[in-house]
Amino acid sequence: MELRQQALQALCATDPREKAELARALHARAAQCTLVPHAPTPPAPLPGRPARPRLVHPARVPHRSPARAEGLAALLHAIAHIEFNAINLALDAAWRFEGMPRAFHEDWLRVAAEEAFHFTLLADHLATLGHAYGDFDAHDGLWSMCEKTAGDIVARMALVPRTLEARGLDATPQIQAKLRQAGTPAALRAVEILDVILRDEVGHVAIGNHWYRFLCARDGLDPIAHYGVLVGRYAAPRLHPPFNEEARRQAGFTPEELAWLAAGAARS
Repeated sequence: MELRQQALQALCATDPREKAELARALHARAAQCTLVPHAPTPPAPLPGRPARPRLVHPARVPHRSPARAEGLAALLHAIAHIEFNAINLALDAAWRFEGMPRAFHEDWLRVAAEEAFHFTLLADHLATLGHAYGDFDAHDGLWSMCEKTAGDIVARMALVPRTLEARGLDATPQIQAKLRQAGTPAALRAVEILDVILRDEVGHVAIGNHWYRFLCARDGLDPIAHYGVLVGRYAAPRLHPPFNEEARRQAGFTPEELAWLAAGAARS
């Protein structure tokens, strides 16, 4: 069994539950898989996804209060969509990039498996509210950055895990505060699920930080200066406070990087 070929097969799966199961199973047997130096040829288009949810512009995705059942379902659906995309992002990193150590591919399979677990938790909780993944509109911002950085592994590590996914470290405590304020049993169960997600996402961002610095050292790049170059080159979203500095430090952000973020937010 070849590791990258199987990662690509999981990425191509269109059923979300099947994709989640494939990702978790592949991570469990990754140590027994062979690894070839060349990436397998993908079918088009990537990633595999179901016919629903309908993908719309981010501005057209409604924001609803979690104090009402329908609003809570919409919020859970939005987070489930992020986790579904995160499975795809991790699987894409695991199969796409050549010339990396085996540990790189195994790290991203671990991330894919944990994102799959997150998606399953959210989808199961969404079902208790009478909804399923696909019932609400969603947007494609995460995967769009994945496509833009497909030919640049340094940019991928800089702008997906340690930029877009790191935003979850900042946003999750704020979402949890709103859910606690709602105070319903369903909202409080969502807080518990987000505790699991936040804990694991610290590790995922740390993996992105590790491999970004590995690549910068390999290519003779200054991590902070080059990050600014990549943000401009790929039109990455500007990050705004409040930043979850404790979680970001746990994920490996240095004081200099946190200062760079704060200065950039002040400028914007």
